Amino acid sequence: MSIWDEIKESFKRGSALTKLIYINIGVFLGIQILLVIDVLFKLELSPIAVYYLSVPSIPMNLLTRPWTLLTYMFLHQNFMHILSNLLWLYWFGRIFLHFFDQKKLINLYLIGGLTGAIFYFVSYNVFPGLKTEKESILFGASASVMAIVVGVASYAPNYKLNLIFLCPISIKYIALVGFLTTSLFEFAGNTGGKIAHIGGALLGVLYFNQYKRGKDMFGGFTRFMDALVTFFTPRKRGMKVRYKKPVKDMTDMEYNRQKSVKQEEIDRILDKIAKSGYDSLTKKEKETLFKMGGKNQ
Repeated sequence: MSIWDEIKESFKRGSALTKLIYINIGVFLGIQILLVIDVLFKLELSPIAVYYLSVPSIPMNLLTRPWTLLTYMFLHQNFMHILSNLLWLYWFGRIFLHFFDQKKLINLYLIGGLTGAIFYFVSYNVFPGLKTEKESILFGASASVMAIVVGVASYAPNYKLNLIFLCPISIKYIALVGFLTTSLFEFAGNTGGKIAHIGGALLGVLYFNQYKRGKDMFGGFTRFMDALVTFFTPRKRGMKVRYKKPVKDMTDMEYNRQKSVKQEEIDRILDKIAKSGYDSLTKKEKETLFKMGGKNQ
């Protein structure tokens, strides 16, 4: 198996956290390749790509490029920028998955990033100190990452991490230091990015505050994403379960009942695959699918 095949297999079978990290790295490498082409052929492909993938501060430009509300949160130009974001995402993403499922991680990443973009856009069109004739653009995963970091720290503040050369430290202190140093300190530098960080962090705190009260703010978004995934996932057809003739001491009614129950179980497992992928199945569900599929001869 080639390296490329291994990467594809790793992405396919990886967790939601792995997929988010891979997408960020993939976009970063794409931009770096364009930079190399620019230098060699005296082109300007990379600035154009960054411009059309970043959130613009001018309302009319955002109306013509609405996809940037999604693409900006996977875009990085600087190596230290992406390294910092992915380290935070990896550390706190693993903690997040200790408490919650993968769908919630993706939802918080996306909605945290969207909230950060909205904070940025509104601020640049409301506050006099930020209004300017020259367009500003926003890109980077920081708002999404900050939603996860601050959010999970507000949910499990006393969860401890073992840092090198230090005693175990509660994540609430790590998240606080991270938020202050990246979002509030030296606010005049990269103001738009810091505003987006604040938006993402507030969304994370708000979500888990409501979650502790038994309210899921992302319920509607989760259903929408499930429907979207189901719509674009090819449904396996023609997979029907055949059964052997019932044993002599089994009535037709009992046989039909068992047949119906088994078919419902297969349908449930197939729906779960369509929504969450094969890796979301439990060991028992995989065995059931294999056994029933083996009877479809």
